[in-house]
Amino acid sequence: MIFGYQPVSDAVARLFAAIVNPAPKPGVRFTDIVGRTSLTSIPTRHGAVEATVYRPAPEVGNPGVYVNIHGGGFVVGHREQDDPWCRYLAAAAGVVVVNIDYALAPGHRFPVPAEQAYDVVCWAAEDARDWDGNRLSVGGQSAGGNLAAAAARQALEHGGPNIALQVLHYPPLELVTPLRDKSSALGAKAVLKPWMGEVFDNAYVPDAAQRRDRLVSPVWGTNADGIAGIAPAVVVTAEFDRLRDEAHQYAEKLSAVGALAEYIEVPHVDHGYNIMTDAADITESIYARMAAHVARVTG
Repeated sequence: MIFGYQPVSDAVARLFAAIVNPAPKPGVRFTDIVGRTSLTSIPTRHGAVEATVYRPAPEVGNPGVYVNIHGGGFVVGHREQDDPWCRYLAAAAGVVVVNIDYALAPGHRFPVPAEQAYDVVCWAAEDARDWDGNRLSVGGQSAGGNLAAAAARQALEHGGPNIALQVLHYPPLELVTPLRDKSSALGAKAVLKPWMGEVFDNAYVPDAAQRRDRLVSPVWGTNADGIAGIAPAVVVTAEFDRLRDEAHQYAEKLSAVGALAEYIEVPHVDHGYNIMTDAADITESIYARMAAHVARVTG
């Protein structure tokens, strides 16, 4: 198809990133939660990434830390998209949240974003930080969930840092199968359109064979056979999401090695329900469940 032609795919990816509005809908912004934030720059092997640091209430002494990685199909920036979740998490779990940017495709393809995510996790775990890096979690939604899973896998393979929890919120975890071949109960009305898979996947990993890499597609083939000892995970899917089945499959792989903290399938919603809809009650209920897991391991 036309989007499989690399120059066209890259051009569409850049256009999409330029025109998309990632701001959450008003109903899911949680404006009643005031964020205590500062900006920082974090060194990685592929250059510095910018981050917003959210801090819990002042009375929380020696908090743990959660590294948050935003979504956007690996091509869209705007860490501000996750501002409501980061404010909610800092307040509800009493944890420092480091909400990062990362280098975007097609300008920076795999493995750059995955390695940056891991480098940030290593930075967050250092003793020099003003939080307790021994109580460390990482998470993300959509493409950010893929990168969080990649960071956890690298931590396993490199012997650290110790990650207490990974939170994977409707992540793409198998980029080998084209999105057009992934079903949704909503069919053509699903949020993720087949052309998006072509554009995003080609922008991030142009070499189709490389999409079999464990850091790109952790649930593909035998990639999950060596994950014993990986950080425990909360895996959240949406009932109508084209990505639901692969995330569910990864949850089963995690469960088989004792690394599944909880699997949650959010009923009657699609991909991006907590950003692109005003489903405040549903969003807050899922945020509360995720935050409770983070509080349990970092409190």
